[in-house]
Amino acid sequence: MATHAAHAVPDADTRAMRRAVELAARGLGSTSPNPVVGCVITDATGAIVGEGWHERAGGPHAEVHALRAAGGAARGGTAYVTLEPCNHTGRTGPCAQALAGAGVTRVVYAVSDPNPQASGGSATLRAAGIDTTAGLLAAEAEAGNAAWLTSVRLGRPHVTWKYAATLDGRSAAADGTSRWISSAESRADVHRLRAESDAVLVGGGTLRADDPHLAVRGVEGATQPLRIALDTRATIPATARILDDAAPTLLVVGEDADTRHLPGVELLRLPLHDGRIGVTDLLTHLDRRGVRSVLLEGGPTLAGAFLEGGTVDRVIGYIAPALLGAGPAALADAGITNISGARRLDITEAVRIGPDLRITAVPVPATTATKEH
Repeated sequence: MATHAAHAVPDADTRAMRRAVELAARGLGSTSPNPVVGCVITDATGAIVGEGWHERAGGPHAEVHALRAAGGAARGGTAYVTLEPCNHTGRTGPCAQALAGAGVTRVVYAVSDPNPQASGGSATLRAAGIDTTAGLLAAEAEAGNAAWLTSVRLGRPHVTWKYAATLDGRSAAADGTSRWISSAESRADVHRLRAESDAVLVGGGTLRADDPHLAVRGVEGATQPLRIALDTRATIPATARILDDAAPTLLVVGEDADTRHLPGVELLRLPLHDGRIGVTDLLTHLDRRGVRSVLLEGGPTLAGAFLEGGTVDRVIGYIAPALLGAGPAALADAGITNISGARRLDITEAVRIGPDLRITAVPVPATTATKEH
């Protein structure tokens, strides 16, 4: 029994790194285009003496905040960092050198830095005689930093498709009405998702049907996301709620769209493919302007286009305990013609939100899905 209990309790390294992952999450929505990073420093006895996280782009990194909090107690201690300490000088100095200068004798980090401009911190630490270990809680740290890692690895933002539907999968009633399928608690939770995202995206159908606002409400200290509307022919009226000054807005239109009725609106003109704006074209442009995470709140047609393009990285569904029996489905044509082509998902979380069920899932890698089939 004693042996079993010992295995059930996380060791000191795991506890410290898990705390660093929790701290990193506090930077969601405010660090772009940089990653979210958390850091915990323990002294020579293993006691936590400093904590920090990357709070905003251009500000001090997590390690610097934690070292300041630790002061002299960092000497001879251990630093736990969710991302390999950087090795370059940008708007801030290299964290690897800051750790070495503080007298830290051991560094444990979760994820290696894939950015060639900043990687190499572990080599600098080892050259300074610091014991360096990688990979602790890597999966948890990667999940928390998915937006930035997706940008570095794939050259596009991380995309979360959020939808609300009844238990029978309907996103609206037969007459088109959809307010409100989900509960007030679920709608408040969506504002949290918006606050953690760099951008919120809808298509023309949602613009015309709902006149959405898309700004964050009820989240203290939130950084407003970029509101993005795809409107190929620029049919949006100048009075649309999304065009107010509550948050920045980007209107994405076709190259030849007439936008004379929209003076002062920021526009992105893109070529049309079969009358539609290309998902890849859009995401490439957004990544170039520093958008690392996109919350897709559009209707079933837009969601289908993103899914068909293989650019949905996470799905969050708010399932209401209600039945409609008719009306549009939550997802339209995604180019899937038979059951073998179904996009398999791994459910990572299922929780009650008021009366609703919030399900979070991520795509199963194609090789894994094929083996399972």
